Order: sequence, then C-alpha cells, then structure tokens
Amino acid sequence: MNRRRLLGQHFLVSESIAKSIADCANITKKDTVLEIGTGRGILIPFLCQAAKKVISVETDKELYLAALEKFSNLSNLSLMHGDGFKLDLDFTVFVSNLPYSESRKAIEWLIQKKFSHGVIMVQKEFAEKLLSKPGNKNHRSVTVLANHCTKIEHIMDVKKTNFSPMPKVDSAVLRLTKAHQISKNIINTVNRLFSYRRKTIRNVAKQFGKSIDSNQRFEDLTDGEIVKLAKQINKK
Repeated sequence: MNRRRLLGQHFLVSESIAKSIADCANITKKDTVLEIGTGRGILIPFLCQAAKKVISVETDKELYLAALEKFSNLSNLSLMHGDGFKLDLDFTVFVSNLPYSESRKAIEWLIQKKFSHGVIMVQKEFAEKLLSKPGNKNHRSVTVLANHCTKIEHIMDVKKTNFSPMPKVDSAVLRLTKAHQISKNIINTVNRLFSYRRKTIRNVAKQFGKSIDSNQRFEDLTDGEIVKLAKQINKK
C-alpha cells in the first residue's frame, strides 16, 4: 500500500458518492464511458448499468487482476492494464476519480480529446485552482486551459473520511462539458507563457522570437485571450 500512497491512490469507499458521480455524468445507452484508474472498481457497476460500453484502465497489475475476477459477469465492460493517458481510445463520456498526482496531466490529456462531457473527482485544492478567476493567486495555466476547453461545474465536495487510506485533504467532484479542443503545442505554449506572467505582451512575445505591438500586461488577459496569444505565437 505504501507504493500506492506514493502514487496518490486513495480509494473511494462510499457507494452513495460513487452512485452520485455516475448519476451526474448523465450517461445514456449510446455512450462509451472511459474510466482511467479502475482502483477497486467502486464506480464500475454504476457506469455499466447506464452505459452502452465502459472501458476502465488501471496501471496497477494487482488491482487490474482483482477487477478482472470481480467483474467477469459484466458483458459491456472492457478492462485494460496500462497507462490510460498513453492510449488512444474513443469515448463519449469520461469519468474518473483521478489520483492526486495525475490531475494536471489528466486535464491536459483530456482537452486534446474529442468527447461530450466528463465527471472527475480531484483534490479540493486542485478544484479551486480550476474554478479560480483571472487575477486570483490560484489562476494558473491549467486553469486557462481547462476553462477555455470546457465548461466547469462544481458538483459537490467529498470529505476525506470517504477514502481508504484516508488522504490529508478533502476532494471535489467537477463536471466538465467540452467546448473547444486544442493541440499539445498550444498547451505547451500556454504553460510557457505563465513563466512571463508579469511582463507586457510585447515582452512576452519577444521571449518566443515574435513581435506583437501591445503594452497590455499578460496578467490582465482573459483565459480566451491567453489561448489566442498562444495560437498567435505558434503561427509559422
């Protein structure tokens, strides 16, 4: 279990919260649901009940094998062993209790994908970062990327007592509805832009070998304007 602690794996043990997560995903019999991080499989019965197909991916071999045995009776479930963020899978709905260490990576991966909507559970502090507004100290590049590419709704907070082993912090459930899809290049540029957040647009552009005639400060830009700037910088 120590290795799983290092990976940030804290397993949800509340059936009622698992059901709430599946319910607010608004899954239909036309949907293919992707879950990254099977864990102990608490979400699987609720997802399979609602979906046409569920694909659940787990990196931990022991957990994967345990899930294979436990859920062998579910005909619309496909269990996979590996890193879900490295697989190219088609899905319409994304549902995941994200390991704390993977949250940012998951958002950057998800916004490059074609999907309808998703429900994620993340550390409460990370949720606050995603929901923060420009000018807030929590406003980061991942905030800009998530808010440009999805509409984010806070569904509920989840107390740390609902997990085993119990983490040090509470979690939050968010619903993400897809708005825009962007490339890895734009994501990388937005991440780099935040290194120069105190500079003017003119000076920021210079860091990328570009010329933009603007004295506006980067920190005064909206999320959409930051993505637009990243696209401008990426133009050949």
